[in-house]
Amino acid sequence: MGISIQDVLFAFVGGLALFLFGLRFMSDALQAAAGDRMRVILEKGTKNPVRGVLTGTLVTALIQSSSATTVLTVGLVNAQLLTLRQAIGVIMGANIGTTITAYLIGFNLQDYVFPIIAIGAVTFMFAKNKRNQSIGQAILGFGILFFGLTIMGDGMKPLKDLAFFTDFMVSVENNPILGVLIGAVFTFIVQSSSATIGVLQELANQGAVTYAQAVPILFGDNIGTTVTALLAAIGASVAARRTALTHFIFNVVGTLIFLPLFMVGLFPKLVIFVTNSLFTILPGFIGSWDSLNIKLQIAQTHAVFNISNTLIHLPLVAVLAWIVTKLIPDSEVEQELTEYRTKFIDKRFLRNPSVALAQANRETMRMGSLAHQAFNNAILFFNTRDSDYVGSSIVIEDTIDMLEREITDYVIAASEKRLSKEDSNLSVTILQALNDIERIGDLSESIIEMANYASKHQVEFSGEAKKEIERLIAITDETLALTFLTFDTKDITIAKKVEQNERLVDKLQAEYRRNHIMRLNERVCNGNNGAVFLDLIGALERISDHCRNIASYSIGEGYMYN
Repeated sequence: MGISIQDVLFAFVGGLALFLFGLRFMSDALQAAAGDRMRVILEKGTKNPVRGVLTGTLVTALIQSSSATTVLTVGLVNAQLLTLRQAIGVIMGANIGTTITAYLIGFNLQDYVFPIIAIGAVTFMFAKNKRNQSIGQAILGFGILFFGLTIMGDGMKPLKDLAFFTDFMVSVENNPILGVLIGAVFTFIVQSSSATIGVLQELANQGAVTYAQAVPILFGDNIGTTVTALLAAIGASVAARRTALTHFIFNVVGTLIFLPLFMVGLFPKLVIFVTNSLFTILPGFIGSWDSLNIKLQIAQTHAVFNISNTLIHLPLVAVLAWIVTKLIPDSEVEQELTEYRTKFIDKRFLRNPSVALAQANRETMRMGSLAHQAFNNAILFFNTRDSDYVGSSIVIEDTIDMLEREITDYVIAASEKRLSKEDSNLSVTILQALNDIERIGDLSESIIEMANYASKHQVEFSGEAKKEIERLIAITDETLALTFLTFDTKDITIAKKVEQNERLVDKLQAEYRRNHIMRLNERVCNGNNGAVFLDLIGALERISDHCRNIASYSIGEGYMYN
């Protein structure tokens, strides 16, 4: 009976598609279950390279995707939340964490694939809680992944009897560099080293590929996976491009070190030694390299390569950072533009809505800080008539307008996926606050226009009027600071202080208007003075109103009156 190339090809393509879908489905669910904790772990667990490696390993093991970890890391570097040295450690750890997938594939779970799919599907469809739905989705994805592997494995069985294929694999064994190229290109195409290593494990399990032929391809898989980070860095900051290049250099240098060691027979001996030593010390387990199936042998080789490569490079983090800094120098233009474009939001985060919304919250806080700065600039110009404050205010106002547009579009994009109740509330809070923050910027600009009018018409306030304005300005300045602290912390006590200040400003504004009318009647003030005075205290009162709105969005309207 002849071999049907069509049957082999269809089984391979279909099985690979199911594997990739299952892997992505599982990873997305694990990321959703982890929520914004991934970002928090990465930011807080990377103070030194060793902790960075451990953190990268942990996060990748949790979400089952080194690509997701590296893309997230590139995004955090782009947002200036991680330094290059911190990111290098995380990427090394991500390479180690991704070996967990190969181990899972190494355990022959195909016999249990349908019960796993059933449990996952029932949990995913009928769970009331979003977290439990995510867990069900992860189990379902895991089952689909193995189902795809089973289809691939059964379809690829005839390959070991196909002369063309066996001759080709012999040429790979004779020329390991060819194997590296095959692994790199295949992983570049599929955009998942876990998938290509899974294919390799199945080919070996069917006897179509030997261990000696598999290892060079395995090295190539590790190089191909760096393309994901390189693509993620296109259009990113200098620091983000350096991070992606570090990932590429790390895996290429690792291959340059271990491929020759493999060719002379030393690397396999190292893997066998580590395996026998490791399995010996595991409590209650008696086993050795020879007792492992070929899929687990490949998984173990993958792990030893990545761990050894990390141990070699870990003391050289500073050297790696220096090399990529020389290869990708700083850009003066980029440094000048950094403050006048989005800083924390990044399309790379949109795959995980929890992370994306947390970053949007940060960007909104930054926008609030700029609005507060615009207010201070406007008041300084009003008091000093120093034209330097006008130029700065124009730039800040343009930046605030740009941020409102960009954050709005970003939050809407992040909200296209299913959101938890907490994330949904956060998206609404951000969208509501943006308009009020932008209005604070506009009102600050109007204060500058009042100052220009006052200069043109030589407006001078009486001593009493100056004191009244100064008091309102001081309260408004404090209210702005408290407002954005409330937005950040969601602290009800601080929010109530904002409410108290807003009511005080309302009361003082009414009182000062009456005082102003008395001064007009007594001819202490003239019409021009009065117009500027009333416009200014009116602007301060409206800024306080917007502050009160933002505080109420932050903690929930009902809490303001409790």
